[in-house]
Amino acid sequence: MNGERSGRGKEYHFFYNTLIFEGKYLNGKRNGKGKEYNYSNGSLIFEGEYINGKRWNGKSFNIDGIIVFQINNGKINGKGKEYYDNGKLEFEGEFSNGERNGKGKEYYDNGELKFEGEYLNGVRNKKGKEYYYDGKLEFEGEYLIGEKNGKGKEYGYNGKLKFEGEYLNI
Repeated sequence: MNGERSGRGKEYHFFYNTLIFEGKYLNGKRNGKGKEYNYSNGSLIFEGEYINGKRWNGKSFNIDGIIVFQINNGKINGKGKEYYDNGKLEFEGEFSNGERNGKGKEYYDNGELKFEGEYLNGVRNKKGKEYYYDGKLEFEGEYLIGEKNGKGKEYGYNGKLKFEGEYLNI
């Protein structure tokens, strides 16, 4: 309708040509009931309702088909997990009002730990640790609204202390 997707349809990954969504569209966005699939292996990753392109009510599944979180009225609450498109774990931790809130862990797409610490309104906040891509400690310290802010220690790739002091919005 008016050059936009409207009604029932199927969406395919542009490169792999695999089904990634089937369901209803309105004004070019996912609206109504639908199913979302992993582009690389075809497994179901979400089933439920969409409003204006956003997951609104439904269940999200991991690569093994196990429910990892539920969404009610567009918000995730409680403990949950997020996954990369390839099915690997991206984040696990606490959610409130659909955002990362409380303790959690982020992972690189290779499975190594990227960050562990606390979140507020979806961003790193208070104490946390960052890691290099291979899992070696890179930074430990304080965060404020997603930025290094306060006392902290930075480590070189060789594991030796590189800097110790205070940070301001870095």
